[in-house]
Amino acid sequence: MAHDNLDQLCINTIRMLAADGVEKANSGHPGMPMGDAAMAYVLWTQFLKHNPGNPRWANRDRFVLSAGHGSMLLYSLLHVTGYPISLDDLKAFRQWGSITAGHPEYHPACGIETTTGPLGQGFGNGVGMAMAEAYLASTFNRPGFDVVDHYTYGITSDGDLMEGLASEAASLAGHLGLGKLIYLYSDNKISIEGSTDLAFTEDVGKRFEAYGWHVRHVDGNDLEAVEGALRSAQAEQSKPSLIIARTHIGFGSPNKQDTADAHGAPLGADELRLTKEGLGWPLDRPFHLPEEALDHFRLALSRGREQEQQWQKLLDGYARVHPDLAVEWRRFLNGTLPDGWDQAIPTFQPADGPLATRSASGKVLNAVAGKLPLLIGGSADLAPSNNTHLKEYGAFSRGKADRNIHFGVREHAMGAVLNGMALSGLTPYGGTFLIFSDYMRPSMRLAALMEQQVIYVLTHDSIGLGEDGPTHQPIEHLASLRAIPHMTVIRPADANETAWAWRMALEQKDGPVCLVLTRQKLPVMDRSRYASAEGTARGGYILADAESGHPDIVILASGSEVSIALEAYEQLKKEGVAARVVSMPDAKRFDRQTEDYRKAVLPPAVKARIAVEAGVSQGWDKYVGEAGGIIGIDRFGASAPGKVNMEKFGFTAGNIVDRTRALLKR
Repeated sequence: MAHDNLDQLCINTIRMLAADGVEKANSGHPGMPMGDAAMAYVLWTQFLKHNPGNPRWANRDRFVLSAGHGSMLLYSLLHVTGYPISLDDLKAFRQWGSITAGHPEYHPACGIETTTGPLGQGFGNGVGMAMAEAYLASTFNRPGFDVVDHYTYGITSDGDLMEGLASEAASLAGHLGLGKLIYLYSDNKISIEGSTDLAFTEDVGKRFEAYGWHVRHVDGNDLEAVEGALRSAQAEQSKPSLIIARTHIGFGSPNKQDTADAHGAPLGADELRLTKEGLGWPLDRPFHLPEEALDHFRLALSRGREQEQQWQKLLDGYARVHPDLAVEWRRFLNGTLPDGWDQAIPTFQPADGPLATRSASGKVLNAVAGKLPLLIGGSADLAPSNNTHLKEYGAFSRGKADRNIHFGVREHAMGAVLNGMALSGLTPYGGTFLIFSDYMRPSMRLAALMEQQVIYVLTHDSIGLGEDGPTHQPIEHLASLRAIPHMTVIRPADANETAWAWRMALEQKDGPVCLVLTRQKLPVMDRSRYASAEGTARGGYILADAESGHPDIVILASGSEVSIALEAYEQLKKEGVAARVVSMPDAKRFDRQTEDYRKAVLPPAVKARIAVEAGVSQGWDKYVGEAGGIIGIDRFGASAPGKVNMEKFGFTAGNIVDRTRALLKR
């Protein structure tokens, strides 16, 4: 068989595996895999550096299917090139317990680099991966030893490029000149509602050129043109590349090609038969895998093995010449923290004076940065307010990948970029105001879904921020972030709880962490009088207790309201009321403690309880019970000095005392 015919056989194999998978599931998106198979084939067989025998090879190229609805394209490519995704897995597409989910879900052992599907997310992840490659290369590479040297490739769609997230991320990538980022844009001119002319008529190429990207236009089915564009993109090291490939959704389907009908539903038995007839494909053999095509695809195994072996030889030489860096490299691969890193965490004293937890956070961050070279991050143009700037390091900029990232006013891109960096093995953090977590919530949710270690520094956490008013005062945000599975939300009460919160965030490897911090100054609690801040690690702990150890009432609080609760405690103590104050910086962590511990902190026999938090009251009922009370805020805030706001909305020691008296009189 001539080479051209072999290429076509391989491309049609991908098309028909995808179409058969969607048909068997009676659910899915056949059109994009059928339309993009040709350019994906060129990328995967001629350019992508990967080893299906070791999907976690550190120096592999990354491939991101940002158009995640076309997941059968990815699954088919992974199967035919030899990854541990079987033909039975393809047949179980979209079924319970299958690794071939409706949209790709992060599964590095199978070659799925990230979770995609919400459009634009993969685009932003790829930017983060390219930034991570640049930073790791800057950190580890030495003359003659480019141990980090790989590309990030992706396939993106019309829908991806309509999303604001992609615009934010593209702007940042162009600004930074990420030359190892190469995207194939499947310009099939169809969206769910019909032609993209309905809503998307801009000149995408000119837009990306304005962003500072290298742009090429090709026919997505012209293999030589796609190959040439990819080589041109590799040669352009100072700009990210967008290859705009004119593709045809549902390619080969006589009645559905170039129509919205091919997007999100099976072709149907009759149309699938006609498609196979047109492509010369067996009609009675679903999931047909021509032996010649499979042999050609499986060359990826020997090619990848050889590429990794060559790299391993380079790494062995690197270890001999640069043994200290080799130790750091192994630590990076293992995701472990260096011994004694936590000795750099500062301890704060009451004599230091009141300190906003955002300021304490900045002190902790700068103290540990020198011990943790893989800790990298920045802010969405709010570093002076978030205290996220690393003072001893420079900016991540074009041609210089240092540790301070200036994301600009691009919260959503920041969230997606952080995910890409975490997926690359870094420990990334990003700062903004708590209120603006709304702008990156979809990316935060995906970090939780993938259980990635991303740290969010979310400051200006309540009505206590003051005069900026209700537009900037978060009300529902604590409850909404706590509602996300696998998301840790820590709202520390003082500087020492903040130090513990950072410790927890840096040690937690199985999910993202929100550090929720104040703008206003808070007293540093006297730990000789009150319990150690080490209790923060349990999510909730007894901070101050009745002298008898048997309280009449329990006051629970988080963040800035804890110091107010302590004021009430001292006043109640003078009045002879036996009160207990429980600091609850992380309610979900407290819920994971043993039943005995939880009962010791919140004795079931003590029905009089008050929860105090400057956010919606939702979620506190489970702790205070029917007989308890909540001092929360279930309306929007107001523009006034922070102390005035706290007083007007009832967050005062006097109000807590009054509510306590009322509860104890019942």
